[in-house]
Amino acid sequence: MSRAESSHRASRWKAPVAIRTEDRTRIGGREVAYTVAGRGDPLLLVHGLGSTRQTWQGILDALAETHTVIAPDLPGHGESDPPAGDYSLGAFAVELRNLLISLGLRSATIIGHSLGGGIAMQFAYQFPDRTDRLALIGSGGLGPQLSPMLRAATLPGANAVIAVLARFPQAFTRRFLGYLTRIVPGVLARPDAGSVAEDLHRLTDAGKRHSFVRTARNVIDWRGQTVSATETLALLTDLPVLLAWGADDRVIPPYHHRAVAGLLTGPHLAEIAGAGHFVHISAPDQITAAVLKFLADTEPFHYTEERWRQLLLEI
Repeated sequence: MSRAESSHRASRWKAPVAIRTEDRTRIGGREVAYTVAGRGDPLLLVHGLGSTRQTWQGILDALAETHTVIAPDLPGHGESDPPAGDYSLGAFAVELRNLLISLGLRSATIIGHSLGGGIAMQFAYQFPDRTDRLALIGSGGLGPQLSPMLRAATLPGANAVIAVLARFPQAFTRRFLGYLTRIVPGVLARPDAGSVAEDLHRLTDAGKRHSFVRTARNVIDWRGQTVSATETLALLTDLPVLLAWGADDRVIPPYHHRAVAGLLTGPHLAEIAGAGHFVHISAPDQITAAVLKFLADTEPFHYTEERWRQLLLEI
């Protein structure tokens, strides 16, 4: 598909004049909260486990200078209603598909962080005709290894423990995690202490805590990540993919991204020195530059059933 065709398709989407608009829409009987900003080809930003659309604050406006940016709260997160009961990656991907349809968008570049990266890959697998590109930032689903803190969140009684920890003042939790990164370096990268404290404090709400634990248990157990997208990537070989990660990520090992790069055809890579898992928060300028270069250097994916059939039979 040419840039002219892509621009014509995107022009059917009328972005708001305001730089940033907070909105809600009712889809399938449940409320979905989202932020929309800018004009141009659409980008769909998918946050990680326990986070909200606010995690994209540092890069949203810069991306909106040249693109229409849509950043929703996933079901059960932020201001969005919880799902009916299915917390799987596939169910989240369907909710994102439904949001695009409700906004009159045929397709988008999907940008996902952490769990959002796993959802983005699932979206591309389920809806390749609606996926222009894929940008994975500190993505889950690329290997089993995972931070002990997240593995612990799936154990029996985790809900009660999280409820107690979440009630500590956020400033105290941030300082404690900062101290922990100095005495136990392998637990968490120092730049991530504030982001983890903020996400944990959000779980004082019982409903959000329930969604957090239910979502975590769908993709994690005490040993690590239980869902792998590496086989799925074989079907996405023609799709433009950006892999970006923090070199000091202690939540998801950086080598996951380096290893997966070998499974793709010409992936774009961006390792951000000094950044941890929340690279879009601790190094917004670097990740924005990497995303914008990726968008400028690639054409939107053009799905054909003939090619998809060929790939299916080759796996």
